[in-house]
Amino acid sequence: MHPRMLFVSIMGLMFATLFVSGCAATTTQIIPTDPPTITPTFTVEPTDTPEFVVTLTNTPRPTPLGGATPTPLFGATRTPAPNEPTPTRSLNPNAPRVEFFTSDSVAVAPGEQLTVFWSTRGGDRAVIYQLSRTGERERLWNVETAGNLTITTRTRDRGQLLLMLSVSNSTLTTEQTLNIPLACPVQWFFGPPPEECPETDAQQTLIIEQQFQSGRMVYIGITNTVYILFNDGESPKWLQFENRYNPEIHPESQENFVPPPNFYQPIGILGYVWRGNDTVRNRLQLGTNAQISFDGFIQTAFTFNNVISLYISSTDATVLRLLGTGSDWQIITAP
Repeated sequence: MHPRMLFVSIMGLMFATLFVSGCAATTTQIIPTDPPTITPTFTVEPTDTPEFVVTLTNTPRPTPLGGATPTPLFGATRTPAPNEPTPTRSLNPNAPRVEFFTSDSVAVAPGEQLTVFWSTRGGDRAVIYQLSRTGERERLWNVETAGNLTITTRTRDRGQLLLMLSVSNSTLTTEQTLNIPLACPVQWFFGPPPEECPETDAQQTLIIEQQFQSGRMVYIGITNTVYILFNDGESPKWLQFENRYNPEIHPESQENFVPPPNFYQPIGILGYVWRGNDTVRNRLQLGTNAQISFDGFIQTAFTFNNVISLYISSTDATVLRLLGTGSDWQIITAP
């Protein structure tokens, strides 16, 4: 290129550059900055709340009538029936073993016979005992280590016939019991009857009874006994005294004592005990009616826990039951 032309080109280029720079000077220059740091904000969305809450409760399944109760995983838990023989097993392998001890009768009446059967192993002598209500040995039969025996029950036996087989060797003994229910051969003198069987037939007797503010007094002629029944909530619940009243020696009443209106001083047999015993007098207080004499009945029986009970005819066709030795008393029939 010609030098002059080259010069002109360069000058034109420089002019164009200045023109552009001059125009750009009027525009605000933007200086980029670091982008802001965004801090995330988490908004917790509401949790769905169910309209209702179901609470799971372990409810025992009812046992169907006549059905079986579910058996635990670790084996059945079994409670022997009250009339079922209760075996007594020894953990010693050298002890004699009772293989079975049973009877040909599920129940008998007092005075009837039954036959028992047994078999044992590891023993050289055996004895069968009849036990009392309290577990004492009353009757015994020396028997073989296996066999059978016919037993005649006693007419006075009540409730159950409890037998025990005892088999021994030179050093060890194993025992097993057999419980046979006894039918009740005696009738109660009142109804509805209790579950217990009476020891004897009802005895007719003279009865004198009087009610007091806190109990009553009852005299039984056939036993010549005075019973004091308290209802003041204290113990003992009742007491008994042998009658020692003698009308030829003792006054019938205390003449200088006049009870308030509508109250009565006991007289005669009952009055003699009432006047002579501070506990009786203070706990019973005064009579609320005059004494009543009538012909009634008494009867005794053992309860399920072998506590003797006395049943006494009372006024208004009711029956009194005295439990144990002062433990409690009840009116068991309504008029």
